Amino acid sequence: MRNTITTKELIEKRMSKEQAEEFYAQTDAEVQEILWGGKRANAGRKPKTGVVLKFQIRVSEKEKEFINYARNHNLNYDDLMQEG
Repeated sequence: MRNTITTKELIEKRMSKEQAEEFYAQTDAEVQEILWGGKRANAGRKPKTGVVLKFQIRVSEKEKEFINYARNHNLNYDDLMQEG
């Protein structure tokens, strides 16, 4: 089996620390110029904080009345669903 060496190991052996950092910076800049799409800095939606989403379900008018009644009277749904 051949001795394999990674690009990172080769750079560390052949270049000084400063040269390696400069090389990585140049490489990253070139890659950013070439790439289109994918994950980029400041891409995507910003997380919303303190915003409560509205929960919506489709129910009939009678079901809606029952849900409002149950909420207003603090009905325990677990007790209502007990069999026997």
